[in-house]
Amino acid sequence: MKITHRWLSILEGCILVALGLHILNSAGLLISGTAGAGMILLRLTDLSFGQLFFLLNLPFYILAWYTLGRDFTLRTFASVSLLSILSELMKYYAVLSIHPLLSATLGGLLVGFGLIILFRHNTSLGGLNILSVYLERKFNIHASKTTLIADIFVLIAAITFLDLTHLGLSLIAFVLLSSVVGRYHKPPKW
Repeated sequence: MKITHRWLSILEGCILVALGLHILNSAGLLISGTAGAGMILLRLTDLSFGQLFFLLNLPFYILAWYTLGRDFTLRTFASVSLLSILSELMKYYAVLSIHPLLSATLGGLLVGFGLIILFRHNTSLGGLNILSVYLERKFNIHASKTTLIADIFVLIAAITFLDLTHLGLSLIAFVLLSSVVGRYHKPPKW
């Protein structure tokens, strides 16, 4: 039963994150970390978000394998793969038209709560989330701090692609995501 609960929770977390990312992407907004980098790279390549997200995460599995363990790495690989597939499906089956301010709010909150579910089941969505979990375990640095720093770097990179309105709305999504992770993420005793 415990295994079924874990994998259902991982599925639910990935669905929340995929929906949040889809809402943000439909309004031309960004989110933090590897997903934000993928959203920026969408403008530079013909690859889809799901493909970019999967590829960007490949190098981080080495860090996860050697520092966070085999089980965490395999669950993270499954979560990243699932999110990539869900993102592809939503692109084709969920057409959205939402005001950008509501997109920023809903997108940031959904991604934040999806990450909380994943963190509580000892998995992540790769990339900077792997780094966040590693820094939390090794140096007791709360995941929200690492997420906030990643947000700042994504915003700096996004300056060349987004106008001030979209940057401001993306910042709202970043703050909401970090706020949710900061308030609801309770690191377990590793």
